[in-house]
This record gives sequence, C-alpha cells and structure tokens, in this order.
Amino acid sequence: MSIATAKVYTVSELTQAIKAHLEPKFFHVTLKGEITNLTAQASGHLYFSLKDDRSQISCVLFKNVAITLSKPPKVGDKVLIKGSLSLYAPRGTYQIVVSHLQQEGLGELLMKLHELKDRLQKKGYFDQEHKKPLPPYPKTIGVVTSPTGAVIHDILHVLQRRFKGFHLILNPVKVQGEGAAQEIAQAIKEFNRLSLVDVIIVARGGGSLEDLWAFNEEEVVEAVFSSRIPIISSIGHETDFSLTDFAADVRAPTPSAAAEIVLKEKSLQLEFLNKAKKECAHSLLRLVKQNSLKLSSITKQRVLASAEGFLGDYFQKIDLISSLLDKTIQDELKTFSLKLVNFSKHLLSLSPSRQLSLFKEKNTLFRKRLDQSFLSYLQKNKAKLSHIQKLLASLDPRQVLQKGYCIPFAENLHSVIISSKQLKKDDSLVLQFHDGKVGVVVTKEPYG
Repeated sequence: MSIATAKVYTVSELTQAIKAHLEPKFFHVTLKGEITNLTAQASGHLYFSLKDDRSQISCVLFKNVAITLSKPPKVGDKVLIKGSLSLYAPRGTYQIVVSHLQQEGLGELLMKLHELKDRLQKKGYFDQEHKKPLPPYPKTIGVVTSPTGAVIHDILHVLQRRFKGFHLILNPVKVQGEGAAQEIAQAIKEFNRLSLVDVIIVARGGGSLEDLWAFNEEEVVEAVFSSRIPIISSIGHETDFSLTDFAADVRAPTPSAAAEIVLKEKSLQLEFLNKAKKECAHSLLRLVKQNSLKLSSITKQRVLASAEGFLGDYFQKIDLISSLLDKTIQDELKTFSLKLVNFSKHLLSLSPSRQLSLFKEKNTLFRKRLDQSFLSYLQKNKAKLSHIQKLLASLDPRQVLQKGYCIPFAENLHSVIISSKQLKKDDSLVLQFHDGKVGVVVTKEPYG
C-alpha cells in the first residue's frame, strides 16, 4: 500500500484516537515505585516520575490531593499510588493523574497499628478508670527519652523557668530503631522497681509513623499501663498519637507542655503565696493609715477648757481609743503570725530542703521587721497621746488657780459670777482658791 492510498491522520486526530483508546482502559491503576524528578509548582501542584529498575512514567499530583498528605513526598521515597492514565495532548505524552499516595509499607503498618490498638483496648489498657492522678508536688521527676535530642533540653528549660528547685533523673534510651522498645519498657520498669521518682515523663520529638513505632510496641504499652508511678506521655508532634499516649495517665501535646503539666500545682502554689504576701502587706498598711487618720482627727478637736465634765469624758475616750488601737494591732499581729506559720508549713511541703531553709529565713526576717515596725508605731502614738494629756492638763482651770487667781461663786446659787454687774453691796460670795474656799461680803457698790 502506498502512502497516497493509506489513511492520513493529523497529529491531533491521532493523539485523540490514542487518548480515547488508552484512558478508558487504564482509568484505575495502582503503581509502586521510587519518586524521581520531583518538581513543586507555585500553584501547589507536584510533578514527578515514578521509576523502577527498568522504566519510569510521569505523574502529576494536583494541589487538592497534595494538601491531604500527612507529609510531602520527596525524591527517593518508595511509594504506592492510585490514579488514572491521562494523555496530555499538547505534548503527546501520557502521565498518571494521582488520586492517592502513601509510603510503601505504610498501609501494612497502619493496619498493624489498628489491630494492636483494638486488641489492647479490649484488655482495658486505655480505660479511663485505670488512669492515676498526677502528684501535686513531685519531689523527683523521671524522664525516659534520648539523652542527645532536643527533647531533654526543652524539658529542662521549662522546668528551670517554672521552678528551679526540682530534682530530675534521666533514664537514657533509644527512641527509634532496633531495640528501642525494649530499652523504653525497661527504663519504665526500673523507675518502678527502685521507686526513684514521683512521676515519669516518656517523650520524643516528631517523626514519621515508622520513626515513632517503638512507642506503639505492645511491650512499651504494657509497661506504661502496669506502672505504679503516674506517667505523662509526649510522643511526636501535637497531631501525632501513639498507643503509649492512650495508655499513659496524661497525654501532653509536646515535651515542653509535659514539663509544664508536671510542675503546674507547685507553680500555682508559689503564685498564691506571693499574692497572699502582697495582700497581707497591703491590708496591714491600710489598717495603719486608717488608725493614724483616726488619731490625727482626735488630736485636732477643739477642747472646751471651761467644761470640767467634758475633760473627763475626753480622757476616757482617749483611753478607749488607745485600748482599741492596741487590741486591733495585737489581733492583726496574731492573725498575721498564724498566716506566716501556715505559709511556712506550705513552703515545707512544697520545696526541697535548701529552698525551705531560704523561705524560713525570709519569713523570720519579715516577722522581725514587722514587729519592729509595730513597736516603733506604738511608741510614736503613745508619745502623741502623752502630749495630748499634758496639753489637756495645762488647760485645767485648777492650774490657773495655782497662779494666784480665784473663781467667785454666788453663795446661795453656787454659780460662777462672771461680771461685776451681777453684784451689789452686802452680797455674800464664795471665793474658790486652788487650796480651798473663803466667804466674803461686798462692802461697796461695784464700780467700773
């Protein structure tokens, strides 16, 4: 057959014919291989080739599928993909449009994880009724993690920032790879056997499912469940979950969060004590100011020198105020002393011996300063009261009489005569001297 008699196709016609023949036949395909020639576009689409030891095929992973992956693929990953064959007409090339991608072997690993989770759940390893409460004031904290990773440094940094007087014991282990699960389980058992710590943190940083697999091993989960010591688990990132997390008494999203949880109660108590100390000092200062204002108000009152009865009442009021002030101060001292004793007891239960000793010294010094302040305050106010008493005594009419004066009284009415116009000749009077009284008679008419 010559070229002239053969059917002639345009490029587009042939391409469309091939496309119509191939695409329906390979609409659902599953491939496995190694990723190469990976290109990420600004649009979010990924283009790569999937190869084996003899061939390769182009693939495209559009953005709507790419964003659903737990981690982006990279060159060299061995993956399992599902998709459909598509012929790209403008270039005359075919490619796989990927609808699903997973790491090779990951599916089997996930299936194994779910099977193990279901089996352990039926045993009651994850039941809430078996969860132990965390100790509010742990003296010693145990950590099971790698000694070289960032996790232990993050935990130490948070603990030192929140409460410097802590005691930490690190039981170093491998956190991935062969033998890691055995080391982790053994470390938890050793802490329990020796009763070295009050609480245990089991932690590691983020990673893939394979990296975190040691914490899904039944041996580790059983050790966590059987632990007499409460366990805080922090495995991977916040979105990662392991079977150890389900069996632990508390799950923390990050190692730093685990460190914050373990010393939460201690930090709250310290904040409460500092706040209570400030409130007590403020209340005491307010009380002193109030009583000072009362005393100042009393000292500014005008004294009626000619009212002998009023002076006696005033002296009694001063004595009463002085007594009430002394009693109030003594009551406040007793109350504050009791509070100091209670705070000291709290500090004894919260801190190591060195920290307790420091708090005791501070409390003793504060109490001495408080006593000295109150003694000084009492002495100053007693001196003011003494001054008032002397002032009032100097205004006593009897003091005036001792200077040569006398007070005339009407003999019959016993009333004080304050004007000569009240008298006339032959009126009888009584003159009050400082040491007695004498009777007199007016012999002449008063004159001005």
